[in-house]
Amino acid sequence: MPQQKPPQLTVWGRANSVNVQKVLWCLTELDLAFERIDAGMQFGRTREADYLVMNPNSRIPTLVDGDYVLWESNSIMRYLCLAYRQDTRIYPQAAKRRAGVDRWLDWTLSTLQPADRPVFWGIVRTPPAERDMVQVQKDANAAAEVWCILDQQLATRRFVEGEDFTIADIALGAYARRWLGVEGITRPTLSNLNRWFAEFASRPGFEKYVAPPMS
Repeated sequence: MPQQKPPQLTVWGRANSVNVQKVLWCLTELDLAFERIDAGMQFGRTREADYLVMNPNSRIPTLVDGDYVLWESNSIMRYLCLAYRQDTRIYPQAAKRRAGVDRWLDWTLSTLQPADRPVFWGIVRTPPAERDMVQVQKDANAAAEVWCILDQQLATRRFVEGEDFTIADIALGAYARRWLGVEGITRPTLSNLNRWFAEFASRPGFEKYVAPPMS
């Protein structure tokens, strides 16, 4: 069955947002053309009336696909796979395999993101003179406990849910870039996590949208 050709896909959101990066990486994996429009933080726009019609949360990313609008990065990745690449291996069709991917997408938001954010913001988005490195290290210690869970998961598999790279690896990998990239903290050496990171670090979508310097 021929793949449906999408209309112009538009992603609203700044390039240094981890959640925007997930979507851009996914689009690259699916070989889908898109336009990105800066929005959020220094670019503003997310509190303007026309944006709030699209996304009442005043957050990014927001995907516009013709007359269809979708927000929440993990939902956007699922949608892109289902709408345009139903046979893709990055979002498997088998119920149990798909549920396994979905649980890690949920875990990224429910467990990993809250642990990651204080460390990233405390270093990358706080001027050096204003950083409380004692608190940041406490936050890093708490985050390390969460990363240990993923490290254990990766002890017996190539990627998060087996031998195939999936959108769960995209979601988690974007955050791993931040965790492994921040400087000034002490963190445990997690050999399985490091090996997994190396598995996808040369993928074009990661190199282009996730690997650049953090800001």
